[in-house]
Amino acid sequence: MVESRCGILCSECEYREQMGCAGCIHIDKPFWGEGCPLKTCSEEKKLEHCGQCENFPCDMLNQFAYDEKQGDDGKRITQCRSWKNLG
Repeated sequence: MVESRCGILCSECEYREQMGCAGCIHIDKPFWGEGCPLKTCSEEKKLEHCGQCENFPCDMLNQFAYDEKQGDDGKRITQCRSWKNLG
C-alpha cells in the first residue's frame, strides 16, 4: 500500500499521531509547512508516487533522500522502487 508520494513510510512517522496527519496522499497541506515540492510534483503529473515518474529518481528526490539533516540515506527511493514493482 502506497503511503506517501516520495516513499516515506507514514506508518513509521513519530509525528503522525500527535499532528493528526493522515499522510500526504490524504491531505492538502503537510503539517510541517506550506507545501511539499515532491507531493506537488507527483500530483501535478497525476502519479501515485515518485517511483512512477519517467525521471525517477530525480534530482529533487535525491536531494530530499540524502539531505544531511532530514534525509534517510535513500530509503524512500528504495521504497518507491518497491511500490513500482508491486504495481
